[in-house]
Amino acid sequence: MAKLPIAVIGAGQIGRTHIDRALRSASVELVAIADPMPAGADVARAAGVPFFSDHVALLEQLRPRAVVVATPNGLHAPITLDALARGAAVLVEKPIADTLEQAERICDASRTAGLPVLVGHQRRHNPIIRKARALIAAGALGRPVSATVLCTWLKPQDYFDAAWRRQKGGGPILINLIHDIDLMRHLYGEITSVQALASNALRGHEVEDTAVAALRFANGALGTVTVSDTAAAPWNWDLSAGEAERFPRQDINAHFYSGTEASLTLPRLELWRYRADHGAAQGWHDPITMERTAVHTACPFAEQLRHLAAVVRGDEEPVCSALDGYRTLRATLAVAQAAQSGQAVTLADS
Repeated sequence: MAKLPIAVIGAGQIGRTHIDRALRSASVELVAIADPMPAGADVARAAGVPFFSDHVALLEQLRPRAVVVATPNGLHAPITLDALARGAAVLVEKPIADTLEQAERICDASRTAGLPVLVGHQRRHNPIIRKARALIAAGALGRPVSATVLCTWLKPQDYFDAAWRRQKGGGPILINLIHDIDLMRHLYGEITSVQALASNALRGHEVEDTAVAALRFANGALGTVTVSDTAAAPWNWDLSAGEAERFPRQDINAHFYSGTEASLTLPRLELWRYRADHGAAQGWHDPITMERTAVHTACPFAEQLRHLAAVVRGDEEPVCSALDGYRTLRATLAVAQAAQSGQAVTLADS
């Protein structure tokens, strides 16, 4: 089967991850890289593909079947719209856009063009998450009760040399927490209301450095999530799941999902429940058992590119569509809104 010709727009840290996976992929062929910064030319030279400082020139000259948009957040929407207008399917990094209005424009443009837009919530492609979703969908937890999620770690000071990470739209709510919100939606369903607190007391940037949120799900479950990029702590998905080589993996859990019949930890995939042979009246005085599922490891970024090719061919439905990206962005922005206003935010039509 012929490889899908793709281009990567944005040669920063996440863009280089996509470039590396594309060069090793059996499903896609990297045909060009675009980035307004001169350093992008070095990345393209090392990859052995043409370089463009203007993404529109790339789109119009090469007409790739699909593009990966891996630019700073504020450029996601305009570049995605440019690509759709020139006949390219899109895998856009999260968040799908800076605002809900921009995200709606992407959803509308995707429908009008008849071209898929996938959103880069790559964790959905991790075999761990696939197994967790299957367990929950099969009723292993019983009725969902709660979700407790941690996203706490310490970013080095030079991480903030990029000004956009210190400014509105660049804090850990939109950069990091959005991934955890997406996983919670993916596993537990839609979020109907949000309450939150946020603080910038430690770093003093325009954006928050720490936030906590309480979530209500349509299925009746409640969730709590904490994010901080100034905590000397390992409790986050990136360090515990080992998806990126640049992070030292820790053998710990960061997500905890509880139900009336069992509870599940992630990424260790530990299922805690009472044994049936202890009788019907079970509770905290009774022994509780733990079973751990071992799954094959796989790179979610590589699987995401394989999936992009399959969606463009019409062989698979999107795992994370533009509409999914919109709904995750809506819930994440609600965290920031609730923290700023001090009031609960209700998500309509969830």
